[in-house]
Amino acid sequence: MKTNSIAFRLVAGAALWIGAALAVSGYFLAALFDDHVERGFDRRMGVVLESLIAVTEIDGDGKLLLRRAPGEPRFEQPFSGWYWQIKSGAEGHVSLRSKSLWDQSLEITGADNEAVLQSHEIPGPRDQELRVVTRNIMLPDAERRFQFAVAADLAELDTETRPFNLLLGFSLAGLWLGLMIAVALQVIFGLRPLDRLRAGLVDIRTGRAERLEGDFATEVAPLAHELNALLEQIGRVVEHARTHVGNLAHALKTPLSVISNEAGREETPLAETVRSQTAVMTRQVDHHLARARAAATANVIGARCEVSPVVEDLRRTLVRIHAARDISIAVGGIKGAVFRGDRQDLEEMIGNVLDNACKWANSAVRIDIGQDGRNLCIAVEDDGDGLPEDQRREALRRGARLDETVPGSGLGLAIGQEIAGLYDGSLELGVAALGGLRVDLVIPEAES
Repeated sequence: MKTNSIAFRLVAGAALWIGAALAVSGYFLAALFDDHVERGFDRRMGVVLESLIAVTEIDGDGKLLLRRAPGEPRFEQPFSGWYWQIKSGAEGHVSLRSKSLWDQSLEITGADNEAVLQSHEIPGPRDQELRVVTRNIMLPDAERRFQFAVAADLAELDTETRPFNLLLGFSLAGLWLGLMIAVALQVIFGLRPLDRLRAGLVDIRTGRAERLEGDFATEVAPLAHELNALLEQIGRVVEHARTHVGNLAHALKTPLSVISNEAGREETPLAETVRSQTAVMTRQVDHHLARARAAATANVIGARCEVSPVVEDLRRTLVRIHAARDISIAVGGIKGAVFRGDRQDLEEMIGNVLDNACKWANSAVRIDIGQDGRNLCIAVEDDGDGLPEDQRREALRRGARLDETVPGSGLGLAIGQEIAGLYDGSLELGVAALGGLRVDLVIPEAES
């Protein structure tokens, strides 16, 4: 799941909002439980305080005494965390204290002389943090109020709340994780129609399909419909371009043929000039019409064709054309290679290169179909005289003819190079193993 994807944004957004909601809920639940435990702690100490008050009395000499000790054993253990004391007034001296205080006393601040039960937090012996409840009582036969206080270590509150908080934290974390898994599954399932749409477009681009097929989700169906309409419109535009190019070729080449034929009946200098210029015009028309038609189809979505049938058709045709010279054409290399482009363009490229090889070969031509990464490398070799290195670049120049004795327009290699360039391919010349010229045509391969 990439960070810039819709799925990541949906899951990340849900994670933040759900995490924040669970964190706030956990905070309030923990605070509510802490308050509940604290209230229960205070009630428990209040009961102990009431029992302490109940067993306290004034003797005949006016001294304060206990009829019996409080029932909590920890009051008998020094510095156990549970303490009580009775003070003569809020600011008076300590009259009685628990053995657990030993020789210490509770410094209670913030208590007033009201008779209601009050609770405070104070420091205790050995730096303990204590929770203390106090009440000011006027005992029978007493001349002043006494402050009764019971204190307990707050660590007991932490002991009671910590397991709950840990369980709450782990539970909320598990709930968050479960919800995230559910959200992720929901997002993946919800975005699956987009995956189907992407797979359909891949099939169209690679030529395995012509349009988006199948039932799409309600939200995606309009997009699929518009894409199909766009593909149909592109197909109509390309077909119109092809028809227009064909009509233009017919409209131009027919008058040129008439002019050339008429000039051929004369042997004057003017006739020779007309014949020469019409030949040049014919070459230029062939070149630009081939380039225009290739440009109209080079980027057509889904165009693809197998290479071997095209090569085999061209081989049979050229063998018949050059039957008088007994040219043999051998085909090798991989089978099942698929060109990512239009069949007519492939025929144009390979046909021009192969025809050029047959024209210059002595007796043999070889064509090999190979792969170079994601491209097809089609190598054509002949056993002719080849070309010197300084003439190879000239041979690819548009309209260049290195030998007027060989029939043709001189545009074969140039047209092949330009059509290959429209597909981001290339055409290079080198020395063939057969001794003649080697032409390497590199064109894109269709995805399987």
